[in-house]
Amino acid sequence: MLSETKKIVLHEDWAVVILGFTIILLSLSGLVIAAPVYNWENLNTLVANVLSVSNLLKIFYQFVFVVVIGAFGALITGKNLKPFLFGFPIVFFLTLVALIMAGNSIIKSINLEAVIFGLVLGLILGNFFNLPQWLKDSLSTELFVKIGLILLGTTIIFADILKAGSLGLIQALAVVLSVWYFAYWLCKKLKIDSELTMMISSAVSICGVSAAIATSGAIKGDPKKLSYVISLVLITAIPMMILMPFAAQYLGLTQEVTGAWLGGSIDTTGAVVASGSLVGETALKISTIVKFSQNVLLGLAAFAISIYWSYRKDGQESQKPTLAIIWERFPKFVLGFLGASLLFSFFLSPVLMEPIKGSLKSLQGLWFALAFTSIGLETKFSDLFNSESRKPLYAFLIAQGFNIVVTLIIALLLFR
Repeated sequence: MLSETKKIVLHEDWAVVILGFTIILLSLSGLVIAAPVYNWENLNTLVANVLSVSNLLKIFYQFVFVVVIGAFGALITGKNLKPFLFGFPIVFFLTLVALIMAGNSIIKSINLEAVIFGLVLGLILGNFFNLPQWLKDSLSTELFVKIGLILLGTTIIFADILKAGSLGLIQALAVVLSVWYFAYWLCKKLKIDSELTMMISSAVSICGVSAAIATSGAIKGDPKKLSYVISLVLITAIPMMILMPFAAQYLGLTQEVTGAWLGGSIDTTGAVVASGSLVGETALKISTIVKFSQNVLLGLAAFAISIYWSYRKDGQESQKPTLAIIWERFPKFVLGFLGASLLFSFFLSPVLMEPIKGSLKSLQGLWFALAFTSIGLETKFSDLFNSESRKPLYAFLIAQGFNIVVTLIIALLLFR
């Protein structure tokens, strides 16, 4: 009998830690993938800037780099490589269209992100066309977004947050605790299932998409429920981003209070930056610090949720878990996020970081955009707006409204 060789398959969370740090280490060793340019104002600048030979080469090099990383990820997680190699170029092309759309000067002036356009393009294609099975099989949403989260860690510099003062951290902690418990209580009152309850509570209170993904990892959540919550976060971020600066002006809030309010209420970092920019430089600075402070709490929240979830099973009390069970439930990719943040906060000199910051930022944005294009392709409108999803939708909107009010009160107390 021929002996079979056993395939070594890594859990996806460990795989993305390896992939994320592979990207970081390759950059530190000198393999810096130049960031393409997507800024354009009219057809002439589109051709001259974005579609120039030099820029198209940068896009191609990024494509080759991410497809190699993605293929390596498929191999070490035991996925079929063939669908990925056939489907990934399509996902990349759609994402490229989204990046170009977001690069237009008018779109940039209101800071609509490429992830939103990627999500919309994916939703249109996924809902109005019958996608082939091999394309559906090629989608690696969680792999893409978790790699992006680890690279996000390279931008969370503890020294910058602490230098700006402790008020942002105090507000972040107060908002996260109060809003999380309110959202949790509300979801339970509406009899929403335990998985969605945890994802909605974390998404509304901590940092939107990132928190929803970390929570899903901690509780081993249903990917469809995760996609649903992420879609809610992105859809509600747009009107909040546009309306809240005008509300702040109407209420006569200072830039400091407005920035703290925006940073604590709006769930996506890009939307926070967009809103802060509409108000002024001080509001932009404070809003970014508050949002980053909430991002810092992501690792602690994931750890706390993994412990809590280990004590429960389908919403019912379970037996006391061991450390092994808690460790098994803990989302390991959060360690990659924290590790990247600690590395760039305390162990690398500015001389080493400066040449690679732009490249890593561009790659981070690309992985996120690829993830949201994939979410759009695999999400059905019927799943978002059917009768079963009404209660989670109501819970999310009410909790978000509570978040807006509570964050404003705390901002007034701390930053007035």
